Formats: sequence, structure tokens, C-alpha cells
Amino acid sequence: MKKTVFILLAAFVLSSANAQEELWRGKSVDFSHGKLIVSKNKRYLEHADGTPFFYLGDTAWELFHRLNEAEVDEYLENRRAKGFTVIQAVILAELDGLQTPDANGRLPLKNLETVEPNEAYFEWVDKVIRKAEEKGMYIGLLPTWGDKVDKQWGVGPEVFTPETAARYGAWLGGRYKDFPNIIWVNGGDRAGGGDNFPVWDALGKALRAADPNHLITFHPQGERSSSEWFQECEWLDFNMIQTGHCQRSYAIYDHLLVKDYNNQKRTKPTFDAEPRYENHPICWQPDSLGWFDDVDVRQAMYWNLFSGAMGHTYGCHDIWQMLAPGREPTGQARGYWRTSLDLPGAFDLIYARRLMERFDWGSRAPALEMIVSENDSDADKKVALKGKGYAFVYFPLGGKAEIDCRKGGLTGEVTLSWMDPRTGSVRVEGKRNASSVIVATSPSSGRGHDWVLLIQE
Repeated sequence: MKKTVFILLAAFVLSSANAQEELWRGKSVDFSHGKLIVSKNKRYLEHADGTPFFYLGDTAWELFHRLNEAEVDEYLENRRAKGFTVIQAVILAELDGLQTPDANGRLPLKNLETVEPNEAYFEWVDKVIRKAEEKGMYIGLLPTWGDKVDKQWGVGPEVFTPETAARYGAWLGGRYKDFPNIIWVNGGDRAGGGDNFPVWDALGKALRAADPNHLITFHPQGERSSSEWFQECEWLDFNMIQTGHCQRSYAIYDHLLVKDYNNQKRTKPTFDAEPRYENHPICWQPDSLGWFDDVDVRQAMYWNLFSGAMGHTYGCHDIWQMLAPGREPTGQARGYWRTSLDLPGAFDLIYARRLMERFDWGSRAPALEMIVSENDSDADKKVALKGKGYAFVYFPLGGKAEIDCRKGGLTGEVTLSWMDPRTGSVRVEGKRNASSVIVATSPSSGRGHDWVLLIQE
């Protein structure tokens, strides 16, 4: 048997023995490359100088509302070290954000009826955004959570009309237009249609008119995409989908992300901005279904990325709500934010970032057609991504697949390697002829034994 050779690709991998020590050095993003724009091919984001931008987000919805300054510093530094590039946080927070003061004892609005901002609260928001800037991270800034527009299961109260939304959006846009690290996220876990549409549309238009410097997207409710309501809106620069906290099948990506990607009428970048959260009860039924773990985190991420997404957002059920002793858990959360910062799944994200950033972006496209063996199981869906001189294939449960490199545009001799997505380590399998179908078998198989096959000319 041919001896397997282990190598380190210094740009993006680390040996498994030191996996938990893999940290990002320096600022997570270099803002000197200029503001963010949509790429010419409408598939990803890039800086003004053409440098691609990988959106690696974390959901910290209650960041402004529940943490004090020392805690904000601790949280942001942890996320910088793990390579996060965007922190998604809400100004008017979900958990009674209008009537329960923040950690500094301040409420965000002086008057609920007129939605008049409280300057003292927004000085705190400014400070947190500046702290993220110092660490090289963007804030995916939600003006409000959706219950302030459409209460449904939330706390509310509903305070927005199209008129107040437009006024609030204009004020926010004017305040933050010169901050270098803002990505506007309209919406907040709600549908955008029906009576909601005029409010969200007014907010989006007002932000764009007052702030031409930053991109705008929309965060939808579970198992929906922003494209459903806003694809034709000029203010929507890229799409967010939310696969949510029940689905464990590739079918949800086929339904949302692939549909977005294949939209021929008006192409816009898209990605999963709220997948299954680590340490979240599966479909809120932990006794019968269990809890999402690091395996679920990786599976959602690579299904998303290799299906054409511009980036990915991670979430932890304990962290988004900043659960701490003395606070009532939301959604059966079982851990505290501080002790959940270093859950296994959060360590796995950096390897995906390094992989995606190392290879050419402009030529990148989904390539399911490369997998020519049976691939009908949505629970074990193998997905492929091709680009100039390379292709990646994700094996969610390991196993074997037949790969036609010619369908990925690869020719001649190619090198096959296996990347362990838990550690970033890479083992070289050897060289093959791209002119014939390749049979690839992962080093191990079963749940928790997912692998990424790297094929390079």
C-alpha cells in the first residue's frame, strides 16, 4: 500500500495536534483595501481595490444591549482571534430591547411613538463599532429586530410605520455613513412581504439615500431568502438566506441558496446568514432530537460555501442572546455566552476561511456535475466547487465518490489531497490523470468524519 504523505500548506492549514491553537494574527480585515462593493460577476463581495472579501459572520444579536465594555472587549477579541470578519448585531434588540435598559442603564429611544433616538445609547453603539474597527471587523448592523415591525412571537412593541422607518433610517445613515466597518442588515427574522414590505422598503431606501458608502442586505425569517421580496429593490446589494434551526438536509440549500444563485433575471451574491446554531436544540426538541454540534456547523458551512455562497455566518445559541447567570434562557439555551465562546465548531471556521481565500475567486462556481456517482441523498449530499486550476469536493459523511475532473475544467495531471475540516491538516493522496473519472475514497467515514477533497492542476 502506498504510504500517505502528510504536508502542511502554510497559508491555510495546521497539524491536527495543534488545531485548537490556530488563531488569526493581527486585524481580521485590512480596511486599507477600501470600501466593500459587489464584484463585477455579482457573485461575491470585494474591496474597492479588487481584493476579495470573505464574509465570515457571527451572530451577536444582543451585543449592544446586554454586554458591558469589558465584556464587549472579551467577546470581540475572541472572535478576532478565530478569524471572524463580520459581527452581526442589533441596535433595537430582540429581548425587550426597547424597555429593558442596556448594561449602562440606557434605553435606545426617548420616545417610542416618534422613534426618537437616545443620544447616550447611540454613543455606546458608536463605541462598540469603533472597538470592532480596531480589530479589523465589520459590524453587520441591524437597525431593529423584526418584532418592532411585526411582533408575532417577539416582545415588541411594534413602533415602526413606513414614515417612522424612513425617518429612523435617514438618521442612522447620516450618523454612520463615514464609519469604515458597517454593513447594513435591514430586517430581523421576519418576512418582508404583505404589510411588512412598505416598512422594510422605506427603511432600506432611507439608508441608501443617506449612506451611499455601505452595502445593504436583509435578514429574513427561517427557511426564507431576502430575494423573495426584495430582489428587484435597488437598495438590496446582496441576499441573505436563513436555513434556520430545524433542517439537517441539503434540500434547504437547494430550495434557497441554489435558487438564489441561479436567478438569471437579476444576479446578486447570496449566502446563509443564519444556519443551525451550535448548542441549539434541534427544532427546539432536545429530548427527542438532541442538539446541534460542531458536525452540524461544518456540514452547513461547506454545503453553503460549495454551493456558490459569498460567505457564511456561524451562530451559537448561548452567544446570540449573551446568556449569563441570572438571565432567563431563550429557546431552551443551556450554556453561558462566555463559556461557549470556544465550542469546537467555532474553531473549525478559520480553516474554511483560509481555504476559500487562498484560491481564485473570479472563476469560482458550483460544480455538482463533477460528481458522477450516485449522489441523491440529501442527508449525505456531496457538493463540489470549481475554479481556475482547482476544485473542492465536500464529503459530509466521508465515503467514496466518482469525480469527473473534465466537468470542472481540469486537464492533464492533477494532485489529490484530503483536508480535515476539523484541524485544517492536509494529506496528499497523489497524482491522477484528469482525463479519466477519478474514484476518491476519504481517509475515514461516518458522522463526524467529513472531509474536503482538494483537486489541483
